[in-house]
Amino acid sequence: MNDQYKAAVTVAEMSRMVGLSRARFYQLIGSAFPEPSRDENGRPYFGEEQQRLCIEVRRRNCGADGKPVLFYAPRGTASLTTRSHRRARGRKVSDNRYSGILDGVKALGHTTATTQQVAAAVEQSFPGGADGVDPGEVIRAVFLSIRCQNSTDKLCR
Repeated sequence: MNDQYKAAVTVAEMSRMVGLSRARFYQLIGSAFPEPSRDENGRPYFGEEQQRLCIEVRRRNCGADGKPVLFYAPRGTASLTTRSHRRARGRKVSDNRYSGILDGVKALGHTTATTQQVAAAVEQSFPGGADGVDPGEVIRAVFLSIRCQNSTDKLCR
């Protein structure tokens, strides 16, 4: 007797064991996968032999009815990292941490301010971080910092 199989598992657990969503697993019951047994209350379950058969169907891509079954590769971290690499290469990802501050600085009249300038000004004005500081005070400090960087006024220096 193999320890990897339980005496009985639910349909949800069986779908996880074969790496499919419950919805897709339910679609394939009766054709690719065997019908589950039912307990005295009518609740479906898979016994040890049915579990072995389901695992074998998934491994061989051959249904319980003898017909070939094609399964998509399971979604995993590889596909997610591929998407994030595509996004990073394809277009510039904006830094949302400073979008509110940038909007405030632009509303005060510095319409050419960039996210990089705002990030540098926040770091310079608040070396310990701006968390817990009033947002109006942060916008004011960043606006003055950027204005002084771009100014020839001797008072800013």
